[in-house]
Amino acid sequence: MSPAPASPEPESGPPTRPATGRRRAGAVPQLSIGSLDDVRAGALLVAMPVLTDPTFAGTVVYVLDHSDTGTLGVVLGRPSQVEIRDVLPGWSELAVAPGVFHVGGPCETDTALCLATAPADVPAPGLRPVAGDVHLVDLDADPEALVGLLSGLRVFAGYAGWSPGQLAGELAEGAWACVPSRPGDVLADLSGPELWRQVMGRQTGRLAVLSSATTDPTVN
Repeated sequence: MSPAPASPEPESGPPTRPATGRRRAGAVPQLSIGSLDDVRAGALLVAMPVLTDPTFAGTVVYVLDHSDTGTLGVVLGRPSQVEIRDVLPGWSELAVAPGVFHVGGPCETDTALCLATAPADVPAPGLRPVAGDVHLVDLDADPEALVGLLSGLRVFAGYAGWSPGQLAGELAEGAWACVPSRPGDVLADLSGPELWRQVMGRQTGRLAVLSSATTDPTVN
């Protein structure tokens, strides 16, 4: 991976090409949980068992931006083998363990996007609030200016994007549930499946039941 550019601006909108290319498991009943009205910056999109495409099956996506132009987010819990210190050495000391790039999604995987947690009202250059204590970090800023201000940060390679109307259709089909996030979700030292179970386990009703099921719908 070559030196990564600055974080993309959510206002520029997600890519127009489909990001999921998912397959539904026809034998599994659909769970239409949540609607497009629930989707907002800071929410989580949790893959339902009918979503079998390996790019997104069993994933949790943190939503960065949602508007009429589409939806942008990053997949959580997918560490890569690329060390931050080898690409962005100035930022490696601020990153939480493991200090590697996480795979944020299939779109523009040569683009770096950084998220950090800090008090919502922290006056720091290079931070832009997403929701609550979660901020986007401008990787062109001086990392020294953020020392002592952040609880931690994580760098993602690539992101997930939905064009206008695409996510609404997937929600209606029961491919995703939209649930609230917690600040610790972004920096959690959990694999994707572990985070999926943790997020599902704190829900109620049908979603809580799914937390004890495998993400492979053919064996549930």
